[in-house]
Amino acid sequence: MKWNIGKILSKREAFSPDKIALIFEDTPLTYRDLNRESNRVAHFFAEKGLKKGDRIAVDLLNGPEFLACYFAAAKLGLIFVPMNYRLVSQELKYQLNRCNCSMLVFNDQFKEYIDPIRNSLDLKEENFVCVTIDGECPAWALDYRGVISHYPADEPIPERIIDLDDPLTILFTSGVTGSPKGAVITHGQTYFKCFQIINYTDMRQGDIVQSQAPLCHSAGLFAVSTPALSRGATLLMRSGFDPEKFSLDIERYSATIVFGLSTMMRFVLNSGVLDKVDLSSVRFVYGGGEKTSQTLYDELARKGLNLLPGFGQTENSAMALMPEHAPRSKYKSVGVANFFTELWIQNEKGQRVKPGEIGQIMARGPNVMKEYWDMPAETRTTIVDDVLHTGDLGYMDEDGYLYVVDRMKDMYRSGAENVYPAEVEAELIKHPKIEQVAIVGVPNEKWGETGKAFIVCSEGQTITHSEVAEYLDGKVARFKIPGYTQLLDSMPQTVTGKLRKGVLKKKYC
Repeated sequence: MKWNIGKILSKREAFSPDKIALIFEDTPLTYRDLNRESNRVAHFFAEKGLKKGDRIAVDLLNGPEFLACYFAAAKLGLIFVPMNYRLVSQELKYQLNRCNCSMLVFNDQFKEYIDPIRNSLDLKEENFVCVTIDGECPAWALDYRGVISHYPADEPIPERIIDLDDPLTILFTSGVTGSPKGAVITHGQTYFKCFQIINYTDMRQGDIVQSQAPLCHSAGLFAVSTPALSRGATLLMRSGFDPEKFSLDIERYSATIVFGLSTMMRFVLNSGVLDKVDLSSVRFVYGGGEKTSQTLYDELARKGLNLLPGFGQTENSAMALMPEHAPRSKYKSVGVANFFTELWIQNEKGQRVKPGEIGQIMARGPNVMKEYWDMPAETRTTIVDDVLHTGDLGYMDEDGYLYVVDRMKDMYRSGAENVYPAEVEAELIKHPKIEQVAIVGVPNEKWGETGKAFIVCSEGQTITHSEVAEYLDGKVARFKIPGYTQLLDSMPQTVTGKLRKGVLKKKYC
């Protein structure tokens, strides 16, 4: 089907040009503003010789420039490659060269990571473009504002027609357990993501959709921003996450739909500002995560925010979502398969298992990625007969609610017994001295493997290994109790708060 995601802004300008599309750092932009900015960027890309299928990367914080580049790429059939803005030089080099990017648009504060690797990237010297915020554009880059202003605002016409099966983005996985892989998401798959979120949240054109999730991540881009703009709602956004402003913005702008990942919402609660604002405008709150404590849900609910959890991956975002009126007893799960995903649990023999049995979570439907960029072998083992092998372990109950147990790669065997670290982590995080915990399997002469618990203690607290073992005694089987404990000041995390166990293993094991 000949259509593309870039049509979202084109159509919205035609239908409601003066409607506010985006409130960014308290500055409103209409759909006309945003679409014409995107058109100017598209004309710039085209004049630079970029053609359908070429990759354009951005290393940008949240902002209208990010969205303008995203939709401009879509209008021309370019493949948009957002970089995680926390990446340093060598990580950027790996990802940019992995997909042979032809252009890089970046914020000025990231130039210190880009400058050292410029000569080792497959980019022309004139294809570095800088979006300045507080600093200056380096001499070796073009100034975004200065360049874009010279281009026309009319709709660009791509040289080659774009199909819904064409790639739209390459989103790199977080690399929690190894080197990041580029998940290829098509235009058509992105439209289905829009349909599912609009349907799930009952999103309306009059909604104010608030999110401070990073646009470089599938949640911020595909579970919030693209659906909101597709629906013609107003997207409320800031350049980065600020828990106090997050709370104040709800009241100031009468937000009706709020997206918040569990890690973010915990900071929002801890700020104490929720107690001082009117939350009565909020109709729907979603995001959560698969390792969210019941305490967090309950504390938010007491303040009037009924956070609904979900579960997704870069390869298939928001594959499970909690129904709005699900009983609280189901909140240990991540919900049910979304409107456009079929989920089931499969054992090592490829058989579907009964409710309550643990196995690999399998997914099929129009939201599943197309492939891993330039990794045919990994693609073949991950997508088999159009079925996504998620690499996550879980089970379903009799009502079809999904419970995530752990990553397959995180599971280890101690004395011939399977140990799922997430199960033990869920118990340890209840300890009053513990702020964060991560357990990985390490070699052990007696048992083959045992667990090593990495712990960040609450402020002013400390904990010994014997305290950890004593606390877990009676709560989990003895073979599940970690054999070692190491205290850390902080955990290595992704931009969305996921623990990077691969970093822990490499650095400390």
